[in-house]
Amino acid sequence: MVKLVATDMDGTLLDSSKNLPKDFKEWVLKNSDIKTVIASGRQYFTLEKDFIDIKDNLIFIAENGGLVFAKNKIIYKNVINIEDIAKSLKFIESFTNAHPIICGAKSAYMHESVEEDVVKNATMYYEKLEYVSDLLEAAQKDDIVKIAVFFENKEAEKYYNQFSALPNTLNAVLSGVSWIDIAKKNVNKGVAIKAIQDNFNITQEESMAFGDYLNDYEMLQNCKYSYAMSNAHDKIKEVANNITKSNDEDGVMCVLRNL
Repeated sequence: MVKLVATDMDGTLLDSSKNLPKDFKEWVLKNSDIKTVIASGRQYFTLEKDFIDIKDNLIFIAENGGLVFAKNKIIYKNVINIEDIAKSLKFIESFTNAHPIICGAKSAYMHESVEEDVVKNATMYYEKLEYVSDLLEAAQKDDIVKIAVFFENKEAEKYYNQFSALPNTLNAVLSGVSWIDIAKKNVNKGVAIKAIQDNFNITQEESMAFGDYLNDYEMLQNCKYSYAMSNAHDKIKEVANNITKSNDEDGVMCVLRNL
């Protein structure tokens, strides 16, 4: 019996136009005995807005596993220590075209002097974003789980290899043409899924997950009924036990409708 269903958003649950399947919310409400988990790299407050009408019926893995929220309460967090935040911010200062956003449980924070184009890109992903004069001071008032770095002119990959100079407790991931995400090395969706399973006394054998890209890898490993989308990365297809239709063919719902 499946007691937990976890799904990634982009490329998995959402179609290419960023639309939800028409019957997803109805399915969640009808299957309240199943813990439905939205697992994303997005900020919690952005996810909450996307599912505002059923948010209390969902569990949210945000920031790629750094935070887990259930009914607006944090049930798991993996926080970067202040010394590593300070070292990371100092390192990022060495790039003239890089702009850090520190992502916490209460909000995300960005320097108040950033240019309009940078703000435009940041607000696409961060529903709750504060502009401050001192990022390190802001970090001391919140639990920071991720540092997102925006590079102007889509140059993130150009500088990505240099991020190996970060403290060895941290890991940097190229998350787009303009973005590099920094978090603790043991942060991923799989660890967050394990925390949810432990919290609600659910086993791996009672869990189902859907994903399409490399940040879903550990999540699929931690669920017996693992599904890669037909549009998924080859490594995700290798780790998944099953393959379903693409995100543009309602692949997730094709499985859920038959549960």
